[in-house]
Amino acid sequence: MAHVAFLGLGAMGSRMAANLLKAGHSLSVWNRTPAAAQPLVAAGASQASSPREAAQGAAFVFAMVRDDEASREVWLDPTTGAFAGLAPGALAIDSSTLSLDGVRALGDEASSRAIAFLEAPVSGTLPQAETGTLIYLVGGEVPHFQQAEPVLKAMGALVHHVGPLGNGALAKLCTNTLLATQATLVAELVGTLNRVGADAARILEVVATTSVWSPIAGRHAGAMLAGNFTPMFPVDLIEKDLRYTLAAAGSPEKAPTIAASRQVFRAAMEQGLGSLNHTAVVKLFDA
Repeated sequence: MAHVAFLGLGAMGSRMAANLLKAGHSLSVWNRTPAAAQPLVAAGASQASSPREAAQGAAFVFAMVRDDEASREVWLDPTTGAFAGLAPGALAIDSSTLSLDGVRALGDEASSRAIAFLEAPVSGTLPQAETGTLIYLVGGEVPHFQQAEPVLKAMGALVHHVGPLGNGALAKLCTNTLLATQATLVAELVGTLNRVGADAARILEVVATTSVWSPIAGRHAGAMLAGNFTPMFPVDLIEKDLRYTLAAAGSPEKAPTIAASRQVFRAAMEQGLGSLNHTAVVKLFDA
């Protein structure tokens, strides 16, 4: 078993870190809000006062934070950043959903300091994080992937190497963009069916028997029809990921469908729905 540091204990990170403990790894944790670490400390983790302190002595250092800006601060802050605390031979692994430019910039910084660095974003939400059945989309050098794979398997059911650094971010952004565009489309269909007085549940139940339906469309439709918007993957995070996808595309004109989907999520945020699950975009079309 290895000594692992985990930086960022939000809804996903806290569950991922708990699975490292369950697998028998020793664990050092840090979170911007220290109280979030208490359940893990009670389960046997040690709490650090900074990412740098958490990284000291760890063979693997994971970050799971909100965005490019938070990731850069966690790794690169000159006083508290984890890169400054990494031991020789340690492997830095960022599991955040980052932009292509953001992850490449981190990789360049790591390379300039002779630090081994992987990106390992995940597909899955809270239930998968809880049960250790996430899907990892790993970008970076093959030897580093092989080094990290046993530890990643404590948190994920599938661990894929998708190519050089940056490919993990692209795979994750493709995944989340497909999720987002299906959510906006299903929301518009539910709104349309309700407005014309149709039995939306029955019609979509029948559509689900055809080849055009997808499993995620079914989950979206079920949540929207039930009015269940408990946060699993919130509106504001989906909007951020669509923004990163559009940045990779080069411009909204080069990805008009994705740009249109982002506008739906931006409208939902403007109506105060940003903290709700992404299925809450149906509220834009239910009148």
